[in-house]
Amino acid sequence: MQTTEIGQGIRTFLVDNFLFGHNEKLQDEEPLLGNVVDSTGVVELVVFLQERFAITVEDDEVTTENLGSVRSATAFVEKKLLKKG
Repeated sequence: MQTTEIGQGIRTFLVDNFLFGHNEKLQDEEPLLGNVVDSTGVVELVVFLQERFAITVEDDEVTTENLGSVRSATAFVEKKLLKKG
């Protein structure tokens, strides 16, 4: 799966579920927590990533480094998919 597909999937999920279709409000580097999602939203994002990309997100991987923005979440999913191989 290509980076653009992963990023687009994440963006679509966030726009549809948290921004009510207002995709202009979502920038790739914008911090998600507090701007787009709250703590419950982070859980929903993790569930989405696991189901959509067939990966496992461990508790210690739920960090702002991995899931802090669309760009970091995309890179995180890419890394998980490469390890899964």
